[in-house]
Amino acid sequence: MGYRTHSILSTPIKDCEGVVIGVAQAINRTNCKDEPFNLHDEKIFSNYMAFCGIGLKNAQLYEKSLLENRRNQVLLDLARVIFEEQNNVANLIYKIMMHTQSLLQCQRCQVMLIDDLCKKNIKHCPLGMGIFSQVFDLENTDFDNSDTFNREWPAEPRFPIHIGISGYVAATGKILNIANAYEDKRFDPTVDIDLNFKTKAILCMPIKNAQGKVIGVTQLINKLDGSIFNKNDENLFEAFAIFCGLGINNTQTYETLMKAMAKQRISLECLSYHASAPADEARRLKTMVIPSTYSYNLLDFSFSDFGLDDDDTLKASIRMFIDLNLLERFRINYETFCRWLLSVKKNYRDVTYHNWRHAFNVAQTMFCMFKSGQMDNVLTETEKLALIIACLCHDLDHRGTNNQFQIKTSSPLADLYSTSTLEHHHFDQCIMILSTKGNDILCNIRQDEYEEVIQMLENAILATDLALYFKFRGEFFNLVRSSETNWNRERDRDLLRSMMMTASDVSAITKPWEVQLKVADLIASEFFEQGDLEKTQLNIKPAEMMDRDKKDRLPDMQVGFIDSICLPVYQAIAEISPRLEPLLEGCKKNRQNWQYVSQHNSKHVVDENKRENESKDDSIHENEGNIEEEINNENENENLQLMDIESSEEAENTDSVTVS
Repeated sequence: MGYRTHSILSTPIKDCEGVVIGVAQAINRTNCKDEPFNLHDEKIFSNYMAFCGIGLKNAQLYEKSLLENRRNQVLLDLARVIFEEQNNVANLIYKIMMHTQSLLQCQRCQVMLIDDLCKKNIKHCPLGMGIFSQVFDLENTDFDNSDTFNREWPAEPRFPIHIGISGYVAATGKILNIANAYEDKRFDPTVDIDLNFKTKAILCMPIKNAQGKVIGVTQLINKLDGSIFNKNDENLFEAFAIFCGLGINNTQTYETLMKAMAKQRISLECLSYHASAPADEARRLKTMVIPSTYSYNLLDFSFSDFGLDDDDTLKASIRMFIDLNLLERFRINYETFCRWLLSVKKNYRDVTYHNWRHAFNVAQTMFCMFKSGQMDNVLTETEKLALIIACLCHDLDHRGTNNQFQIKTSSPLADLYSTSTLEHHHFDQCIMILSTKGNDILCNIRQDEYEEVIQMLENAILATDLALYFKFRGEFFNLVRSSETNWNRERDRDLLRSMMMTASDVSAITKPWEVQLKVADLIASEFFEQGDLEKTQLNIKPAEMMDRDKKDRLPDMQVGFIDSICLPVYQAIAEISPRLEPLLEGCKKNRQNWQYVSQHNSKHVVDENKRENESKDDSIHENEGNIEEEINNENENENLQLMDIESSEEAENTDSVTVS
């Protein structure tokens, strides 16, 4: 006839912490149906349920650990996929979707990326509008289709985007877990029409990048077993969404970087084309007669370029390469060399001092050190090639301002190079020209020779940074003073090449006095121009040597420059080769001249001050005399006025007596 409940014994099931995790109940005693459960029954039932609580808790923990282990394994696999696939967003997304679908067992998985080309904030986009540029759709049946694994671009969606739900998630960044899509007013039922598909459960989440910005939406549709998406599904899917966001962001960044690099290559090609000298100019230079070394006085340390025009500087440069036998030794095509030389000259800016003329003079000094100073007996042909190229290129694209100015103004060069800012830029410009078609004078040498030349070239150009000169000169000076000096060690040879670059770079200080005066004026003018910029643009007080208001101190500063930088390096290289002593002697003579000018200026200033003081004393005495004279005049006037008053009073008295 059915079951009849007489008595019930109910007790909570608790875990070890006393938290209720369930309820157990016993109905109707079997031995005495009409009797209720007694205290003994309650005690036994409670003790039994205590063990049940422990068992249930352990089972829950075990199940949770299995799920967590599975989740971690899947996430590790997903991380591997993300780092393996960085070249293409579509391939990455399809691999992520396949992992997601296999784990969460759903009928359909979608990823919709927001169009970043419109540059609009998704929150301001009206819902229902086409804000997704790429839609990736994967069905569980696609695993049986080999074409799925060869996709490179998102296929056309087989059903329209869920504008309402996906748009809501994209706009709000919130997660939606919908058990019955047709009962949610945001769902558009028309998406299922004529598609032989019925949407039931939907789990939709935003995809965010590392900055938390929504870059897309992903959603799962219908679990294969017909159940709804639970909390565990949400947690797993959220982890997938996070990895998906990071992976997509990284891959998009990589693609953007690749495009930027491609644009950079194109820009470099354009720059190289315009930076390169025209071929017809190279042909014109090629046909010119190259005068001898003696015609240009290239073997004299007192050489000056003031009497040469630009063509002469080019022809003299060619002569130096010819006399060093570099064209023949390194199989340099003569027309290519002429074009390279013209390109180097073209890439110097029209600044006051650090221009093509300065580079040419530095190269002439290096050439003179090779030939007249007999340093070609110490250096190899590869070293001579690297040094002479470095001299001609060591200030390429100089802007007329120093490294500190680049840092103070936060110029792009300072952002690119943290140390030796301009010198790194000069080297990069040098490599750009050497790599340009028609200017590649090193194209015929062996690969190992090329690498050696480039390394020496970089070190030599960087050595013109006086900060590096101060850093390494102590080691070089100790090496020169050592009785066991030999130049077979590469480190020692590198120091020698660096000091030769410094000696050539500042060699204007060794020239005859009339040449030195002109060059010093050019250098000071360029420095003052930088100082003017610092005053007007940066609103700071420039260093003394940059300050136009301190130009009277130029002789003192020249003496300090010679003592701290020039004399030490010329004394050292003169010990290496006595034939280099003309550089040292020229430097000493100019120091004496600048010292004389400094003392003469000081005496002139003292005389001027003395004359001014004497003039002031004379004017003071004159003023004092004028003041005394004015006081005397005032006293005389007062006395006269008193006499007039007394006379008038006497007259009045006389009149009064008469009248009386």
